[in-house]
Amino acid sequence: MPPPDVLVRYGGNLPRYTSYPTAAQFDATVGAAEADAWLRAVPAGTPVSLYLHVPFCDVLCLFCGCNTSVVRDADLRAGYARLLIDELQRVAARLGPGRPVRHVQWGGGTPTTLPPASMRAVMETIRRLFAVEADAEIAIELDPRFLPADYPPLLGALGFNRASLGVQDLDPAVQAASGRIQSLEQTEDCVRRMRAAGIGSINVDLIYGLPYQTVEGAGDTARTVADMLRPDRLAVFGYAHVPWKQKRQVLLPEGALPPPAERLAQRARIDAALRRAGYRAIGLDHYALPGDALCHAAESGTLRRNFQGYTVDPAPVLVGIGASAISSFPQGMTQNVPAQAFYARAMEAAPDSLPAVRGVCRSDDDRLRGAVIERLMCDLRVDPVAMGLCHGVPASWYDSAWPALRQAEADGLVVLDGSLIRVTEEGRPFLRNIAAMFDGHHAPAGVKRHAGAL
Repeated sequence: MPPPDVLVRYGGNLPRYTSYPTAAQFDATVGAAEADAWLRAVPAGTPVSLYLHVPFCDVLCLFCGCNTSVVRDADLRAGYARLLIDELQRVAARLGPGRPVRHVQWGGGTPTTLPPASMRAVMETIRRLFAVEADAEIAIELDPRFLPADYPPLLGALGFNRASLGVQDLDPAVQAASGRIQSLEQTEDCVRRMRAAGIGSINVDLIYGLPYQTVEGAGDTARTVADMLRPDRLAVFGYAHVPWKQKRQVLLPEGALPPPAERLAQRARIDAALRRAGYRAIGLDHYALPGDALCHAAESGTLRRNFQGYTVDPAPVLVGIGASAISSFPQGMTQNVPAQAFYARAMEAAPDSLPAVRGVCRSDDDRLRGAVIERLMCDLRVDPVAMGLCHGVPASWYDSAWPALRQAEADGLVVLDGSLIRVTEEGRPFLRNIAAMFDGHHAPAGVKRHAGAL
């Protein structure tokens, strides 16, 4: 366990660096006009990826930071699916016919809250408007507690090949405090049904740092999930406590949240349990079985990181569809209207426009820093001088980072070999801190934009 002075030195609030610049830099000076121009500028034949956001859940988990709400009206859910189809048509009109698609990701919220007929209609629209590649990854997020009986075979028939489901923690006390009661039997049944439907890859999400969570309990959950569910991948997230952004988190017993040292101990226990079970650590917080595409990408240096976390998707353009969805282009990023009701109004008010309302343009400096941060987050090593040369800038471009890098080396988090920076295993939990050394937009001390770094 790191000594107390290291915990203090690398505390504070930091982004997860799933993009650069991060969403904290988005503003209303970038919006629908830029989204329109950037879509039209994608070169012919260049593949894109699609992310579809469904902002509905059956029950709200108190720890969740996603844009979602409880909507029980089936007609409203079906109406939202029609809006997704409308937006897909607007996007396709700007990209041109037959655009190759390498990755389709459904997130939320809980995408399976859409009526089955609506899910089928949206997927059929995607295949009609785009050229979905034969080996494309088509993935969806699930809630094992609320998976309709007819959904697994539907997903198999529609070509889904990966599913991600939340477990978080198996301790009943932690589940009760977090507002997510989910038995192991429910999760086992979900995995069994998805495998039977032909879904070849299963991902499980775990969370540490929840109220009443303990080191022993976190390790027990990881062991049970690895041994009994045997998912192909796992994502192990630290709970992000941002009650100033997500009001539902105010309902959590804040006094029962573990402090940073305890959180790191929970993370270490989960890490040890998963490695013993044969999983390989990927980047900051993912794990995969040997032979999984995520492992191959990590070994070959082709691992990527975007708003969905770590991915093997190489497409240079990610198009977000739906309320609050974010699109990423070489020129910058845009985000759609966040709330479902306002998204619907925006779509209806401007039938020929795109619903993007905020975003950010990338400067040349942003592109360089973003590339360095992504390689650090993915490879745990980077040569900023070599990358600077590729961008046409001198080796001095990151001189301001050297004091922090030398301190990180003294703390055992990195090894500095000339201009090569290599993150140690001890430094893996501090990857966000190391990435922040290259963040030209990093908020000054005392400004709360993000969750705690540890």
